[in-house]
Amino acid sequence: MRPWPGTPYPLGATYDGVGTNFALFSEVAEHVDLCLYDEDGTETRSRLEEVDGFVHHGYLLGIGHGQRYGFRVHGPYEPERGLRCNPNKLLIDPYAKALSRGVDWSEALFGYHFDDPEQRNDEDSAGHVPYSLVVSPFFDWGDDRAPRTPYHETVIYETHVRGMTMTHPFVPERLRGTYAGLAHPAVVEHLQKLGVTAVELMPVHQFVTDHALDQRGLRNYWGYNTIGYFAPHDRYAAMPGQGGQVTEFKGMVRALHEAGIEVILDVVYNHTAEGNHLGPTLSMRGIDNEAYYRLVEDDPQYYMDYTGTGNSLNVRNPHTLQLIMDSLRYWVTEMHVDGFRFDLASALAREFYDVDRLSTFFDLVQQDPIVSQVKLIAEPWDVGPGGYQVGNFPPGWTEWNGQYRDTVRDFWRGEPATLGEFASRISGSSDLYQDDGRRPFASINFVTAHDGFTLTDLVSYNDKHNEANGEDNRDGADDNRSWNCGVEGPTEDAEVRTLRARQRRNLLATVLLSQGVPMLLHGDEMGRTQQGNNNAYCQDTELSWMDWEQVTDNADLVEFTAALTAFRKAHPVFRRRRFFQGKPVRKGAELGDIAWFTPAGEVMTEQNWDDDAGKSLVIFLNGEGIPDLDPRGIPVSDDSFLLAFNAYWEDLPVTLPGNGYGREWTVVLDTATGDVGGEGTEPVEGGGEFTLPARSLVVLQRTAKEEDA
Repeated sequence: MRPWPGTPYPLGATYDGVGTNFALFSEVAEHVDLCLYDEDGTETRSRLEEVDGFVHHGYLLGIGHGQRYGFRVHGPYEPERGLRCNPNKLLIDPYAKALSRGVDWSEALFGYHFDDPEQRNDEDSAGHVPYSLVVSPFFDWGDDRAPRTPYHETVIYETHVRGMTMTHPFVPERLRGTYAGLAHPAVVEHLQKLGVTAVELMPVHQFVTDHALDQRGLRNYWGYNTIGYFAPHDRYAAMPGQGGQVTEFKGMVRALHEAGIEVILDVVYNHTAEGNHLGPTLSMRGIDNEAYYRLVEDDPQYYMDYTGTGNSLNVRNPHTLQLIMDSLRYWVTEMHVDGFRFDLASALAREFYDVDRLSTFFDLVQQDPIVSQVKLIAEPWDVGPGGYQVGNFPPGWTEWNGQYRDTVRDFWRGEPATLGEFASRISGSSDLYQDDGRRPFASINFVTAHDGFTLTDLVSYNDKHNEANGEDNRDGADDNRSWNCGVEGPTEDAEVRTLRARQRRNLLATVLLSQGVPMLLHGDEMGRTQQGNNNAYCQDTELSWMDWEQVTDNADLVEFTAALTAFRKAHPVFRRRRFFQGKPVRKGAELGDIAWFTPAGEVMTEQNWDDDAGKSLVIFLNGEGIPDLDPRGIPVSDDSFLLAFNAYWEDLPVTLPGNGYGREWTVVLDTATGDVGGEGTEPVEGGGEFTLPARSLVVLQRTAKEEDA
């Protein structure tokens, strides 16, 4: 089949209803062969003769949706110079919209022989590498509209497409673990009950289970091993077939949008599944190795590794940047997603060696009329030198606030010298985000995420228990800032179980009542446990999946979480758009927008803040001191609240502030009892005293001001 000339853009395979245009960038290629495959694996090759700007392209009439294809790149194979072309290796199209099947691990996938790494391996890899698929772009979106939930009203739920529904009793078995399963009405109803406004999906770009895991009989469950930046992972589709995963993914997005829930993708643009110099040749390595990857400058047979996975994408190269930006735009415009969480985002900022917050990547995102308008969340660290960059990303970006996670964990487990830091974190982390013009919602507040303990395990284990991973418990973080409440792991001790339940409520309430954007880990609302495994990346088993029987077993916790999100939604004082000023913000006002008190009802002094043993704090939030306007320009106002935190072992007598702060207060939230709403509680007078239970958080609502007397 001789191709027509076609066009060099768009890259990848573009079906127009009559035929398909194929375009592949490679600056080092001498020739590029397009390989088409029948259902029985018969290969037909066509040379892409046209080359414009290092893009090899051609158009084939009659080639359409579902066609399997790949590329073979003829060019220099000189690993010592960073050149790794080998036409015997079938290569995945970096722009493929869908892939068929996973990797079948064989020595043929590698550019060298296992017993002699210096010898080139010319065994044909076809049959072992995934096929790229031509995909029709046509889909009936109907009247789909992005919810466009403002950041300050957002509640994020980090979840896993497969793990979310594998055991759900109301999801049909054939749909469990799929995009369609996540969109099932029973699952959507649960998300709505929790008050979730956005799901943050762990990686859904096509990924690979690496060779080492495959040899141990394990599988990459988390998905941080991408090989296709445009392709939804085929294993998450009920019927992937000829690209059915694309249609099913779009259907999921449409269903979630109808429920008012945004879809945020966890994306891995920092590295690929091809690994280090001993990794397989699956795609970019064989297309143009030195363009796509950061190589060691004085020895380019090796890869720079800022990610701990063997390689790092070369974001200094304009074609690699184009790949990333094209991918982001595709997922927004064609797949209708609402935002991205960038894994190890600091790696994308490495122009040369240091992390550069003004790198080309951020410049491109800032000026892009599509990508700049969706939610952009950074995991603000990588494993390279200087990679911890919490608070240093540009305006327009939000960040997983690792300092928030660590400080809140420390406070509730009773660590000393955390009071001042704790106050800063729950009030929006202005020390991290205010100076560069960002708002409190720049902070994504969380205490648990996929990487680490679940909420139940955080209060049940002092140490990690990762034996199931087959790495002798060496993997996973050792610094968990967890506390087992006196017994390691499961226990029948009633006092320990009661304390653990209270600690879970403390942590959930703190996250949902802090300024910023709260993020919940899937299953925390129902007591999900990984039995102490804090690195379940390879556990595609019931150890990691949601156990939906726990909805019944932990019904009180589910209801508590739902009540918290409803409480937050009802009261804008907990989701301000601007930082606190610590002074009156409206004309004629006498009280500041926030005030800090000791349990004795006295204003916190510098000496109080410096007390390393301090583990209790009372905060006044002034509902009449919110400087925000609603969408119609009307000033936002709310009731006023007191938040009383006690991380001591003992109950504390707390004196409520007088002096005009409020004549009468009513308890509306108590983590000791799990009550949210305060029905039947007796009011407490301003200047009066109440008992704050040990290790608890109590919220009081002002029900009468001084002038109401």
